[in-house]
Amino acid sequence: MDRAERLPQIIRMKGDNIATRLVDFGASVVRLVAALPQDRPGKHIADQLLRSARSGGSNYEEARSAQSRRDFVHKVSLAAKEMRESVYWLGLVQRANLAQYEIPPFLREAGELVAILMSSAKTAGSDESR
Repeated sequence: MDRAERLPQIIRMKGDNIATRLVDFGASVVRLVAALPQDRPGKHIADQLLRSARSGGSNYEEARSAQSRRDFVHKVSLAAKEMRESVYWLGLVQRANLAQYEIPPFLREAGELVAILMSSAKTAGSDESR
């Protein structure tokens, strides 16, 4: 049972599902990175991937407590940017054959999260212009 399922319906926040997916993605990347080679390229790619995968979730959490719609759009856009960067690093891991893990599920989830975050930013941004 995930965090959102444990909370009573009345106190669940909008965006809990996305927040949970971002945390789950980050945790999965932590496990993936731990299995990458410890040579110079492996360490560099691991550091970059770990930073971008964690940053997507943390920026989204900041967006959830934004002080204005404009602030929300900015922070959600940053979260999407970091997730797009994660897609890049995951693609590099896959092409360089650095992991024992199946990378396509990581790429699929990261891509879906980018689409969701971009859609959220676009919707919030267009609401602002009304």
